[in-house]
Amino acid sequence: MRGLRIGLLATGVIAVSTTASLAQDAAAGEKVFNKCKACHQVGESAKNAVGPVLNGVVDRQAGTYPGFSYSDANKGSGITWTEATLKEYLKDPRAKVLGTKMAFAGLTKDEDIDNVIAFLKQFGPDGKKL
Repeated sequence: MRGLRIGLLATGVIAVSTTASLAQDAAAGEKVFNKCKACHQVGESAKNAVGPVLNGVVDRQAGTYPGFSYSDANKGSGITWTEATLKEYLKDPRAKVLGTKMAFAGLTKDEDIDNVIAFLKQFGPDGKKL
């Protein structure tokens, strides 16, 4: 019985530590977003630049931000930017959307991807923090 309790306790500790490592960190994501700032903006005064504004990007249909000239590949992708599709795209943009204009090679660390998504989720379509 004692061995069973120790085994269950160890399993619980592992589960808690695994869950904690999967948590998204918007503050860390803001630092990762510095890699994106050369082309993208967020916030109430954001404007399209080399890349489109990323306000409200989570759950937005790809290729639809007003006033940005998207590639045909992006416009015709049929993608909705859920967290799952953003994770794939941010890992390897050209593999997710063949023919995208985005020149960025991608983020290599899953933790950075999760954190930058957490950062982006803070901004509604109007650029205000939710």
